[in-house]
Amino acid sequence: MKSILDNRPELARQVANVAEVAGYLWQKGWAERNGGNITINVTEFVDDEIKGMEPISDIMQIGTTLPHLKGCYFFCKGTNKRMRDLARWPMENGSVIRINDDCASYVIIADNPVKPTSELASHLSMHNYLIGSGSTYKAAVHTHPIDLVAMTHNPAFLKKDVLTKLLWSMIPETRAFCPRGLGIIPYALPSSVELAEATVKELAEYDVVMWEKHGVCAVGENVMEAFDMIDTLSKSAQIYLTAKSMGFEPDGMSEALMEELKVAFNLPK
Repeated sequence: MKSILDNRPELARQVANVAEVAGYLWQKGWAERNGGNITINVTEFVDDEIKGMEPISDIMQIGTTLPHLKGCYFFCKGTNKRMRDLARWPMENGSVIRINDDCASYVIIADNPVKPTSELASHLSMHNYLIGSGSTYKAAVHTHPIDLVAMTHNPAFLKKDVLTKLLWSMIPETRAFCPRGLGIIPYALPSSVELAEATVKELAEYDVVMWEKHGVCAVGENVMEAFDMIDTLSKSAQIYLTAKSMGFEPDGMSEALMEELKVAFNLPK
């Protein structure tokens, strides 16, 4: 069967990167069953032949209107598809979609009519915000890191920037590589427009947001960068929880030491 990736090395590389990250998410235990989602904006890799492709699905509604996505193309993990399968067979467990001119619906154009992630409204809302704000970010990753989700079951960690400062203080790399910190979104129904709107609001301040009792969503220049931020935050959470399991509260780096890092690395916060 002919694939949209054939003779398109840049597009194929983007999908291969998604497959690689999907494998990491599964290996880390962050992607139980069909848990988690990945979408990437591949519009820049679309040629005239792709633009002329006929839909292989009916028109489907997004659930909201996203004006900055008119004519955009995305590779999306399929709904009810497993990350471990996406890692091995990305085009059988994901699809390329085109946003219609009404900016409220989409069609699948390749390779198979695999309906995109159930969190599509949230993902596309994030991409719409990124394009509208002039961002060069192209990837959104949602996954379920055990340690970070566990921490959202403590109400004390749900206050603004409490978890950010705690995780920053565990290891210098977290302050350096997740410089905008971790936003917190109170529990909302998965796949809902309400969750999408809350996520977009937090992206004005953060690159990584925590969905209470659910999971993490990160945006980045590419799928690997988005994964790396989540991975770094997870390492900090593991350090904190390991210290707690040993029977003590970790000191963490002081505000003065974190300020030193901010200056040394020219960090935004």
